[in-house]
Amino acid sequence: MNLNYAIIGTGWIAKAFTDGMKIASGISPYAVYSRTEEKGRSFASSVGAEKVFTNLEEMACSEEIEAVYIASPNAFHYAQSKLFLEHGKHVICEKPITVEPEEFEELFSLAKSKKLVYMEAIMMMHFSNRKVIENALKKLGKITTARIDFSQLSSKYPALKRGELPNIFNPEMATGSLMDLGVYNVYFALYYFGIPERVTSTAFMLETGADGAGTAVLHYPDKQVTLTYSKLGQSRTGTEIYGDEGTLFVESISKLTNVKFIHNDGTEETVAGDTEKEEVMSGEAGDFLKYISDYEGNKEAYFACAETALSVSRIMKEIRLQNGIKYTSEI
Repeated sequence: MNLNYAIIGTGWIAKAFTDGMKIASGISPYAVYSRTEEKGRSFASSVGAEKVFTNLEEMACSEEIEAVYIASPNAFHYAQSKLFLEHGKHVICEKPITVEPEEFEELFSLAKSKKLVYMEAIMMMHFSNRKVIENALKKLGKITTARIDFSQLSSKYPALKRGELPNIFNPEMATGSLMDLGVYNVYFALYYFGIPERVTSTAFMLETGADGAGTAVLHYPDKQVTLTYSKLGQSRTGTEIYGDEGTLFVESISKLTNVKFIHNDGTEETVAGDTEKEEVMSGEAGDFLKYISDYEGNKEAYFACAETALSVSRIMKEIRLQNGIKYTSEI
């Protein structure tokens, strides 16, 4: 099958996803939405899309479009996803798929009633290295501690220091360190270790009202997992999971790349090397197409992804509540 899809958003992440879609094959960019015709035309040309829309309602009504990829600011994810689901389109939406877990439950129920696919674009859940790491963890012996980190100095931080207000640090856009980076930490922890008994957390708040960095500790009966995430500085030490038989090092938890097993005697074993981001993103693109093309045959895997997405959203809401992180719409 070949599926025509539309793209909402013209940033670098939308371009990377489109490149991933091309690797996955079977799905083609047909249309682009942009607030300005000129910007839309430029982006459409770069990805090979035929049509540009400057009106979302018109795009949602298009009979040529079967699915949509949403890469707009977080604050718009819920309304835009709902619009396209109501018009019978499959939706894959950038993380976080919704701001509130209740919003995700509502939209997943809507999609389910129409047998539509509604899923979060989260690289690690659809990349083959996920299972590679899962197998490596079994060799660590008894795991009691893990430190999961995603700290990446934002390219928009200089603008913030100049007194500007980039979207990524603007509460009106429902953004900040937790929503942009911490979501990967939570996904990694919940996928490999399950839902914790309780969560304790702190946040470093910026004058804009967004969180610039944060820490959360997930408490399990047999282990403690610490999450650290920041947009104000660059980590050089990656993620480490400690067992009594060795240590597993993961350089990137978003891509699940550059993974090493370090034995207790100090010897190292490469578990997974580096991979281009577009190739990693092709996994989520491929699964999206797979769930659409054989909904019944892939229902179990698709529903499992949805359940994880909901659990992640609930943990993130708990962290926000503990730290008074609020977005303009909530104030």
